Amino acid sequence: MESNDIVIALSALAQTSRLAVFRLLVQAGPTGLPAGKIADSLAIPSSSLSFHLKELSHAGLVSSRQEGRFVIYAANFGTMNTVIAYLTENCCGGESCAPTQCPEC
Repeated sequence: MESNDIVIALSALAQTSRLAVFRLLVQAGPTGLPAGKIADSLAIPSSSLSFHLKELSHAGLVSSRQEGRFVIYAANFGTMNTVIAYLTENCCGGESCAPTQCPEC
């Protein structure tokens, strides 16, 4: 992932509602959630939710699929892990460490 892609992903998460949506989808796991359930769970109006999901999708953080008349959204764990890896790439001076071994983590 290019650093510009990382900036786009972090920018998408730098908004309260989008961060809440993404965290909910991470909790839901790979099966995801229908848009209506996301809206109900977070008390976000459908029109606003559509905008937020579009931004997260554009950043590659969520994917969607059609199941009957429902659109199911799921976190893209590959992108999430790539962003985390990018942010922690030089942790501990580039040495491999586990969070429990790293006094800074």
